Amino acid sequence: MAASFGIFVLAELPGEAGAAVRAIQEQYDPKLARLTPPHVTLVGSSGVGAIPTDTPVAHIRAALEPIAASTAPMRLPLHAPHRFMQTDIISLPLDPNGPLRALHERIARSGLPFKRSRFLFSPHCTLTFYPTLTPKRERELLAMRVTAPAIIDTLQVYLTRDPQPSSLLFSLPLTGPAAAVSSASRDAASGTSPSRA
Repeated sequence: MAASFGIFVLAELPGEAGAAVRAIQEQYDPKLARLTPPHVTLVGSSGVGAIPTDTPVAHIRAALEPIAASTAPMRLPLHAPHRFMQTDIISLPLDPNGPLRALHERIARSGLPFKRSRFLFSPHCTLTFYPTLTPKRERELLAMRVTAPAIIDTLQVYLTRDPQPSSLLFSLPLTGPAAAVSSASRDAASGTSPSRA
């Protein structure tokens, strides 16, 4: 959400994963740690651009409320850090497919206006944004792992007008039902197989 202008839809990271990311940010990019909580950007950086700032907040809320109400909370793995090409940005990527992509696509097709994005949807949690990386710091960051899952359970909608601080417009909890798991899927996950008569 840094160095931007528009309305963004984020999922701030609570719990163990959020605390681990915060600790890394405080050590390697204190400015980023001060400006924004650890988060995954769902709208504004990739897939679709930010929502224009003149979009009425009531219109955004009306579009997002049914999506949040029908989307179940998610627990998703954070993958090994990577460096964005030709930048000093290091981030933890998440799988761009599955339930996170479905959520992004639903927001993108909600009827809200969006600015254009130059990048395909690539969800991630930024570890460092502002500092110039030395080879040593890059090696240290790329060797780090956040093993706790990213918990995506709330949408936060922020107005960003750099260099002014971002302001939270509203939050919406994800309250949809969890996807049903078939007995065959449960058996496969537990390493057991159903008995045959």
